[in-house]
Amino acid sequence: MAPPIVRGTAAWRYLGDFRDLLLAGQVLVLQVAHPVVAAGVRDHSDYREDPWTRLMRTGASLSIYVYGGTKGAQAEAERLRKLHRSFTGSANGRRYSALDPGAYAWVHATLVMAPVDAQRFFGRPMSASELDEYYAQMCGIGRILGVRERDLPPTWPEFERYYRAMIAGFGPNETISTLFETIDTVRKPFSRMSDQWWSKLQKGHSRAQMFLIRATLPPELRDRLGLRWTDEDARKFGRFCRATRMLGTVLPPSARTVHMRAIGKLNVWLRAHPWAYRFFVRS
Repeated sequence: MAPPIVRGTAAWRYLGDFRDLLLAGQVLVLQVAHPVVAAGVRDHSDYREDPWTRLMRTGASLSIYVYGGTKGAQAEAERLRKLHRSFTGSANGRRYSALDPGAYAWVHATLVMAPVDAQRFFGRPMSASELDEYYAQMCGIGRILGVRERDLPPTWPEFERYYRAMIAGFGPNETISTLFETIDTVRKPFSRMSDQWWSKLQKGHSRAQMFLIRATLPPELRDRLGLRWTDEDARKFGRFCRATRMLGTVLPPSARTVHMRAIGKLNVWLRAHPWAYRFFVRS
């Protein structure tokens, strides 16, 4: 049985850390590197037209599992599985489903690994005992989501081997190319924002996002995708990591996760009050 997620435990400390946001692009690339996920995103996702809303919904959903309590997590899991049942189609002459067990487990696996990578790059790497507790808790979240027990390894060392083996089988695909194009041409997040301001900000956003993707992807996959990485890039990323690590060090754990805890509680309340959810969240 998974340890409960309460204040001070590994998942509570790390899954909502503000530094996890720096790996948002990396997680998206890793998810759509899976051919079934790539086909589902290509056919059913609106991230190309409205990536900002999609990003906020993903963060809101994830916050509920960790900070929204057991009932909130179960309700959100039921909503997501109901939503994904209709995501079916055909790719390369074969039928696919968004609830394909292997693909569904892989999406969860990328979310499991992201906070571990975030701490490795931008914080203090988790200790062996923290990794054991964290992984057990994330497997518990996976069970709530409907990830079958046999589709994820039982221990952290076995999970790392599974993760590396999955990445070894990935390469370029159409959805990854479209994702990179979307990052390069993303629309402004607010309609009232000046086009002139966004034209300046968008270039910086695109460069920063692609830099973080190139920096944090597993090197072998980065090479297969044809993403260039130089010694100067490595030095620049090292300086960024040190600065981010210093910022995280001066903040107590509760301050590092305050945004996700607030979002989780807010979303549980919104789901319990449908009229408010419909008012604040575009369907």
